[in-house]
Amino acid sequence: MNIEQLMYIVDVYKTQSISNTANNLHVTQAGISKSIIKLENELGIKIFKRTKAGTLPTLEGKRIIEKATEVMMKIEEVKKEADIHSTMVNGSLSIAGTQGLFITILPKTLSIFKNEYPGVRVEISEKGTQSIIKDVKENKIDLGLTLLRKEVWKQTDLDIEVLFERKMHVIVNRNSHLAKRKTLSPKDVINETVVVYNGQNSKAFIEDFIAKYGEMNILFLTSNSSVIKNTVAEGLAINFSYDISNNWEPNVLSNNIIPIPLVNHEPSTYAFGIVRLKDKQLTNASKEFIRILKYQADIHV
Repeated sequence: MNIEQLMYIVDVYKTQSISNTANNLHVTQAGISKSIIKLENELGIKIFKRTKAGTLPTLEGKRIIEKATEVMMKIEEVKKEADIHSTMVNGSLSIAGTQGLFITILPKTLSIFKNEYPGVRVEISEKGTQSIIKDVKENKIDLGLTLLRKEVWKQTDLDIEVLFERKMHVIVNRNSHLAKRKTLSPKDVINETVVVYNGQNSKAFIEDFIAKYGEMNILFLTSNSSVIKNTVAEGLAINFSYDISNNWEPNVLSNNIIPIPLVNHEPSTYAFGIVRLKDKQLTNASKEFIRILKYQADIHV
């Protein structure tokens, strides 16, 4: 049984004609007849009988049609409620996200959001944490999605909500002498050549790492994530990466590069979340985007 079948029997009851219903619903008579017969077989009763006066319901069929009418009315109520809700979500929404989020859950979240609320104009950009905090405070963006570093938590004028926590991994070539290790500590990698993502968070991590454990040989910095992963895949360097992005990386999925947890280093976990101004009321668009974002974080991260 499906909604289409219920719609057919309700309309045939109103028109007393399969041909008239076919015209109303822009469906072939054969298609409607076949669908009704299938429903009758499924229910084990005859819903309609053909008479000179037209296609009329049987006694049992009339009761089924009454129930089908109630169902169709409820479906219309649901549609109207959804239309009202969708109409309420309009205007614009501006978002900035850090690199890890930008290549993982943000694209899917945005796709679902735009499908549900096509009337909302969305502006989205990739930025570092400091730039995101600055833009939130200056009211240039509605939502910031970023790594929640210590300096973020110190901002008393921000509302901060954690989406998830992830660990830092060392990314190595599958043929590397490190590839079979279950974990890696700072002393295991301090003499390795490293390629670094040219972003505020990655550079801050490397600066902290070097300050704690000593100098590293940095091959180069780049804002191109694909160049980084390909460089590691060619065995030219290692890379540090939050494991949020590893499940989405083709080179990881194809086993060309291996992510290995970094241990004996603090902090051991890194929180990612939403930042916004405390005194700025959330719009309906922001609320709905956050709802979808949280769902994507729960099922994919």
